Amino acid sequence: MNRTRMAWPVLAGVLAGGCMWLGANRAIAQEEEKVVTEVPVHVGKITRATLHDYVVGYGVIEPEPAGNGRPAAAAKLAPPVSGVVVEAPCTEGQRVKKGDLLFRLDSRAADAAVEVAEKNLARQQQLLAIEGTSKKTLLDAEQQLAAARVQQALLRVEAPLAGVVVRYNARPGEAVDPSAVLAEIIDLERLVASVRIPSVEANHLKTGQAVELSAGRNGAAAAAGFSNAVPASVVYLSPQVDAATDTVLVRASIPSGSNLRPGQFFVARIVCETRDDRLVVPVESVVTADGASVIAVVENNKAVQKPVKTGLREAGLVEVEGDGLKEGLTIVTVGAYALPKETKVRILDN
Repeated sequence: MNRTRMAWPVLAGVLAGGCMWLGANRAIAQEEEKVVTEVPVHVGKITRATLHDYVVGYGVIEPEPAGNGRPAAAAKLAPPVSGVVVEAPCTEGQRVKKGDLLFRLDSRAADAAVEVAEKNLARQQQLLAIEGTSKKTLLDAEQQLAAARVQQALLRVEAPLAGVVVRYNARPGEAVDPSAVLAEIIDLERLVASVRIPSVEANHLKTGQAVELSAGRNGAAAAAGFSNAVPASVVYLSPQVDAATDTVLVRASIPSGSNLRPGQFFVARIVCETRDDRLVVPVESVVTADGASVIAVVENNKAVQKPVKTGLREAGLVEVEGDGLKEGLTIVTVGAYALPKETKVRILDN
């Protein structure tokens, strides 16, 4: 038998089977193309809000320095002269008024000098009445008494301002000299927040701007959203840049009763811009690639990407601008990343 005649039927069968297989796969592919993919997403709304731009810095709480006709809110007290402490009526944490005695040195010699000067002045006054002395001698006696009283007063150290005694080292019987600080007073109702701001960012600041203070050394307070922040206000902006740190000193006044303490570290947010009534979306709804940002607007279960220009960000929201955007539009939030330009979506419960 001719082998070629036998091979033709076999080959024909193989070709027929292959065509049937290709046809079946093509039909399956066509059916798959007809299936519309639904991407599961979470959605939100375009809303309106007031956003703020901040300059953030770190600093420490300090007593208010002298200025605007007011003395400093803190004072360190040392004895003006050497001597022995004989009276120390205060304790740390005690509130004192201006003029209250903080400590007193041994004044027996000074008291005696005052007594002698007083008697001498009285004698000279009597002599002058009968022309038994000169006016110059009387004037000298008055000056001697005044000098003796000054020396007596130097031994009595009083509070120069009302406040709280935060440090107290005066001990009766102890010999001291002017190099020893025996007491420190701070008016806790007059505190300021001193913060260092990078010089470039300081260009956006001015006195009167609102400040939010949150206690803490690191960014944890900022991450928490400053929910318990203490309000303050910029009262001083240094005209000089610290060459070592390239920062500018900024001071903010603190309202009384803030519970902040001198020496406490804090994070500060200074409000340098406020934008009212702006269109905003959740931050996760904005997808940025190659420098272009888009959001996916949902209508009739279909998500369509729209280009947007983003602005300020605050509290999980971002300002957006774009053609056709308006308050109330539904947008994709979770699931917006990697969505095609237009696709059918299935909205999940939020």
